[in-house]
Amino acid sequence: MNKQEMEGKWDKAKGSVKENVGRAIKDRDLEAEGQRDRMKGDIKEGVGEARRNVGEAIEDVGEEIKR
Repeated sequence: MNKQEMEGKWDKAKGSVKENVGRAIKDRDLEAEGQRDRMKGDIKEGVGEARRNVGEAIEDVGEEIKR
């Protein structure tokens, strides 16, 4: 797991808390902010995962070339 994936997971967790608190106290702005944080986290985590997969694929190609 890379830094971007970790940041994405953190943003998703933070967003879920804000969203639930906002819903509980009937604060639509806080709820919406939580939803945005969760979406931002999904994007960061997805990009981080894609970058990791590309890096791993490049490493695999490098290993094959060495053989």
